[in-house]
Amino acid sequence: MLKRMILMLIAVGAAVGALGLVKYRQIQAAVAQAASFQPPPEAVTTIVATQETWPVTLSVIGTVAPVQGVNVSADLPGIVTRIAFEAGGAVEEGDLLVQLDTRQEEARLAAIEAERDLARLNFERLEGLVTQGAITRAEYDRAAAEQKQTEARVGEIRATIARKTIRAPFTGILGIRQVNLGQYLSGGDPVVTLQSLDPIYVNFGVPQDQAPHVRTGQSVRIRVGENGGRRFEGRVTAFDATVDEATRNIQVQATLSNPKSALRPGMFVQTELPVGARRAVIPLPASAISYAPYGDSVFVVTDFKDDQGNSYRGVRQQFVKVEGSRGDQVAVVSGLNKGDEVVTSGAFKLRNGAAVLVNNKVRPANNPAAKPEDS
Repeated sequence: MLKRMILMLIAVGAAVGALGLVKYRQIQAAVAQAASFQPPPEAVTTIVATQETWPVTLSVIGTVAPVQGVNVSADLPGIVTRIAFEAGGAVEEGDLLVQLDTRQEEARLAAIEAERDLARLNFERLEGLVTQGAITRAEYDRAAAEQKQTEARVGEIRATIARKTIRAPFTGILGIRQVNLGQYLSGGDPVVTLQSLDPIYVNFGVPQDQAPHVRTGQSVRIRVGENGGRRFEGRVTAFDATVDEATRNIQVQATLSNPKSALRPGMFVQTELPVGARRAVIPLPASAISYAPYGDSVFVVTDFKDDQGNSYRGVRQQFVKVEGSRGDQVAVVSGLNKGDEVVTSGAFKLRNGAAVLVNNKVRPANNPAAKPEDS
């Protein structure tokens, strides 16, 4: 019995040992296979770096502002009796916009004018009598004062009537009407906006270190991306007297013609201002740049060798310095050489030494004058 049990234990131990040896060899083979595994190459598009000469420009966001712009409002309270304009229409300086009720003032004016005429007649009579000594000088002076007083009261009533006749203070384009016929207006209530749109201003901030490169009369290019990339030309006409303490920018104002009122006050525009001589850059599609807090970089395709000494096409990460853009392109000013093959799409899935497969059948946009242009 004991001998049989010993033989059974020996048989079970041999079976377990054989099974463990098989599993050990399977694990070793899996580890070896994993160590020798090479991921398949990533499909990318590339471009060969070329050098171009770009002007040094400062690109900032500007705001369109009118040369003249006001909210036309009521000066005195009254009821609207006439509206003489159409919303969105053009008006000339002095054109009637709104007439307030002046019936009471006109009645008072008629009464005061009658008093003025009577005072003038009395003064003319007394003027002849005072020379004859028929009246005292005090009576004559009193008549003269009454005449001047009635003249002043007539001028006051006429001024009140004029203040209730709201006219365009300058030539421009009206906005949306904010009053209705019969509406009671208090002093200061808005009537309509009025803007002078041609020429027009563009205000933008320039960093204080770039301010010495900007001068009055310098040309400025304005681009409106929301309007199909339409471009305008203008010139710098004014500088602010102080630097903004929050942004360390100095405000600059450019004036440009605005045919057909294409630019409207309050619009954001892209402002491009030349600030130096032309420089050599390497333009790349914007999709080629990997932006990161520790530095911008690109992936350059080059030849590598694996652990077995086999050659393959892979990528290395190259840090670059970028300054400025134009259309779909970004200007690289350092970190790349002419002739480098740079990855333009698929960079987000790459790492140093990763194998790649170049397929340039479909490439990302690389147009220096895209329409509409990317900003």
